[in-house]
Amino acid sequence: MTVYGSDKLHEECGVFGIYAPEGCDVAHDIYYGLTALQHRGQESAGMSVCDTSGPKGNICTKKDMGLVSEVFSAETLGRLHGNIGVGHVRYSTTGGSVPENAQPIAMNYIKGTLAVVHNGNIMNAQELKEQQMGRGQAHYTTSDTEVLAYEIISERVKTPSIEVAVKNAAGRFKGGYALIVMSPRKMIAVRDPSGLKPLIMGKRSDAVIFASESAALKSIGAQVIRDVEAGEIITVTEEGVISDRSMCGQTPAHCVFEYIYFAREDSVIDGVEVRGARVKAGEALYAADAVKADIVCGVPDSGLAAAEGFSKASGIPLVTAFHKNGYIGRSFIKPTDEQRRAAVHMKLSVLPSAVQGRDIVLIDDSIVRGNTMRQIIEMLREAGARAVHVRISSPPFLYPCYYGTDVPSSGQLIASGHSTEEVRRSIGADSLAYLRLEDLRTMAGGRSICSACFDNNYPV
Repeated sequence: MTVYGSDKLHEECGVFGIYAPEGCDVAHDIYYGLTALQHRGQESAGMSVCDTSGPKGNICTKKDMGLVSEVFSAETLGRLHGNIGVGHVRYSTTGGSVPENAQPIAMNYIKGTLAVVHNGNIMNAQELKEQQMGRGQAHYTTSDTEVLAYEIISERVKTPSIEVAVKNAAGRFKGGYALIVMSPRKMIAVRDPSGLKPLIMGKRSDAVIFASESAALKSIGAQVIRDVEAGEIITVTEEGVISDRSMCGQTPAHCVFEYIYFAREDSVIDGVEVRGARVKAGEALYAADAVKADIVCGVPDSGLAAAEGFSKASGIPLVTAFHKNGYIGRSFIKPTDEQRRAAVHMKLSVLPSAVQGRDIVLIDDSIVRGNTMRQIIEMLREAGARAVHVRISSPPFLYPCYYGTDVPSSGQLIASGHSTEEVRRSIGADSLAYLRLEDLRTMAGGRSICSACFDNNYPV
């Protein structure tokens, strides 16, 4: 679903890390990698870099509220020197949208320094925080990334290496997470044992790179090596790469919403091309309900690939029915219905010649509260559409997500308290159908997935 007004979902963030040979500066690579991940978080951006040959503990961090291009100028990047670094883009689901919660979290402690970037949600963060406060560790924010950092530090002061500390701490984390930890000499990447959050490893010459999506690796000319396995801990030093699979072995439960909406279409997540998955979803929508219409159109941008699949399966022409204003900045939650409506009209307009007098199949990836879809249908009818049949390339949202996606409480999900027919009437569609639950795994290439927000089957 497209970012219009408040009827939207967000991924929590995107992470990026690179370990390059001595003498290299990685700040520009991190900048380009974060720019490629900007869709995963638009509230804040940041990076930490370090020179592995320099004074131990000299980690330099720059972070602030705003887009990557707003936080980092050419002058700023020119001051960030180092051959190892981590970066982050954030949308807040745990902790407020304030500068203090921007990442990386960089900390000094008795044995040195570290910087942490994190995507996901630690379900037992409050419990861990209370234990840490009992040990006298201060907390200044509600960010679970800070809790992660303190947990690693508490282990590091009693263990021989940072990788052992990370492993010991990760054994206590419950939830979905992709975590990159940087010390002045090492980089450690960790993926949760269920593989809920994506994490990819790549290489460019002698540099090793980690990112939330393969598109970020491509943006700096890196080659994708493989996905980090569910539960795997990978340590990179000047001696090479070491993999620890002692936390592996659980049945994976990859977040299916990466394929439905979150990831860029040109990314490959756990071996599945995102665009191909969305095309399959559109084909499955037609197979389940062969509606007749004059044209098929997708809501930009996330409904376009599924619309292509629906058109391919049905033979109904695929038509561009909307113009999207690509020069509108970030969207914030609007305080009134009138302002939310204005936000939709600012970003999206209908092409009357494409829809006038026609029966339309309108494809989008999801309906959360129903506000945006209702307005889009009104816009189509005002432009002369004769009928609007809505098809959604995901099942109905019924349950909240606890793993770092801001699916709201069930009471705010329109499908949770209403039948499909009631939702249809509420949004003003002539018909409404969702993707079937049984088609989700087909969409994800047969991979084991987490679909808890649709079926209440939580893997953790």
